[in-house]
Amino acid sequence: MADRTIARRRPKPAPEGPHLRLVRTSDLMRSVQTPAALARRNLTLLLAPAALLTVIGLVMILSAGSISAVEGYGTSFWYFNRQTLYAAAGVVGLVVTARLPYAFWRRAAIPMLLALLPVMLLTLHPAFGSSLYGASRWIDLGPITLQPAEFAKFLTVCSAAAILSRPWKDLTRSRDVFLPLGPLVLVIAGVVLLQRDLGTTLIICGSVFLILFTAGVRGRHLAWTGLGAVAVTAWFTFKTEYRRTRFLEAWLNSELDPSGAGWQLRQGLIALGSGGWFGVGLGNSRQKWDYLPNAHSDFVFAVLGEELGLIGALAVLSLFGVLLFAGIRIAMNAPDAFGRLLAAGITGWIGLQTLVNLGAVTGLLPITGVPLPFLSFGGTALVVTLAGVGVVASVGLEGVRSAERRHARDRSRTGGGGSRW
Repeated sequence: MADRTIARRRPKPAPEGPHLRLVRTSDLMRSVQTPAALARRNLTLLLAPAALLTVIGLVMILSAGSISAVEGYGTSFWYFNRQTLYAAAGVVGLVVTARLPYAFWRRAAIPMLLALLPVMLLTLHPAFGSSLYGASRWIDLGPITLQPAEFAKFLTVCSAAAILSRPWKDLTRSRDVFLPLGPLVLVIAGVVLLQRDLGTTLIICGSVFLILFTAGVRGRHLAWTGLGAVAVTAWFTFKTEYRRTRFLEAWLNSELDPSGAGWQLRQGLIALGSGGWFGVGLGNSRQKWDYLPNAHSDFVFAVLGEELGLIGALAVLSLFGVLLFAGIRIAMNAPDAFGRLLAAGITGWIGLQTLVNLGAVTGLLPITGVPLPFLSFGGTALVVTLAGVGVVASVGLEGVRSAERRHARDRSRTGGGGSRW
């Protein structure tokens, strides 16, 4: 009797049949396809904001730079036409770097960076370099100008990722962390400082610091590195008169000299405050009429806030947020350590530069002359930034291929997806 009761309570086996086999196979395929689908979604979230920000940048350069372009070159389209050509070159660079295997930069970054050093030194020679606002950052090539320090940002990030991802590196030892990376970064930063460009120096060193953090360097080493960087930055800031004036009078006490050192920040804040919720309308900025210096370059976001309002500014900030989120996701899902550090470094570089520019425009940070990625006028910066996005996309594409290879291996093990059921 007890045996009969136990037999009645025993659950019936699940029915076998083609319907159940189909359901379970589809569930398996969905679970296997998920990594590839996520990788493709990350690529979309990376490339779509980059494209939209580039287009918005062209529109804002046409609007913000129209008055100064007419006064300087006789046509309101001068800045827009040049930036459009650079945007086209940047798109080509993005496509090339996206299709190029990112492992190329492991071998080529350091030699290319060392070859760039003499070119960076040419900016200091009067026959080749051109100066603006006291900085010697550009090489005049006739119809175009070249800013080698922008290439140095990208190549330094690639070099740091290549050095720290070497398999024989023990990142718990300070010697393995800072040799040969430390001397290389110091040389590049020193040359950029000779160009009197402290803002770019901070971006380069800050990007390398983020790569060190991503690589898992010990917190003690990061703390000492950060404290040393703060001390050196303070020394260079207060050692030079114009930097000291910019820090103390143009930032901390801008209200004491509103028509002198504090003029640019004050006019930028007036532009942002005048926009309200929905702005004064595209092309209707009042501050661009020679009130706001560098309205089409470093302070283009202030004009954007004035013309498109808080809603437009938040939309642009959201695009930056989506792009950075996608870059972080691609770095987390990279197939190897070099890809992870490379994607994280480029994403950190773009994010840090965005933060520094927006901090200067809103008065939260000192003005350093760092352009806003994708939006500010500057051909070399736009081309290099788009090429950097292409490298992150290359890491993401390899992530898609890796997921598809895993999917194919899993299907072959299960005999096409249904034989094990």
